[in-house]
Amino acid sequence: MVKAISSAVQWAQVDIMDGQFVPSKSIGWQEIKAAKPKFDWEAHLMVKEPESYFSGFKSARARRIIFHFEAVTDPKVTIDTARKLDLDIGMALNPGTPVSAVAEYLPLLDSILIMSVIPGFYGSKFIPEVLDKVGEIRAIRPEIPIGIDGGIKESNILEVAASGVGDICVGSGIFLSADPAASWRHLQTLVDAVDA
Repeated sequence: MVKAISSAVQWAQVDIMDGQFVPSKSIGWQEIKAAKPKFDWEAHLMVKEPESYFSGFKSARARRIIFHFEAVTDPKVTIDTARKLDLDIGMALNPGTPVSAVAEYLPLLDSILIMSVIPGFYGSKFIPEVLDKVGEIRAIRPEIPIGIDGGIKESNILEVAASGVGDICVGSGIFLSADPAASWRHLQTLVDAVDA
């Protein structure tokens, strides 16, 4: 996957799953470090006890770590742990988690990631109702970078782009195609037309 998009992208998100917080299990920081991506990347940790992963991903040159609000007992402790390691830190919200549950943490974060699927299953169906969270987050902290992740493809990317999110994370919509780099470029062209 790293090789397939290296010629196209400058930034990517890598999903890390532990088989506990979500049913699926994926690679760890060691595999990413060995792959030596030529682009900047962030680690989306769909894991329990995300703090225990931070130093490994820092050594693998992750530019940002995103943890799940639902995976920790005290988000402030998780955020502070990242800051001590001089890591940018973002928080992901599952579809069922309201913005009100995380409002107090928004000033402490470098970014927020809205999940538009139940996390942990590649190719899951997009949940359009989560787009309402973009406006709610902007009302609390207008300048925070907002990403969205899950079930996004050509058929819904224009609706997603129009919501005002800054980062659109696409997985199966790119990697299940014959030419992932070309698929990425095509989707980027569609989004650029919305921004123009």
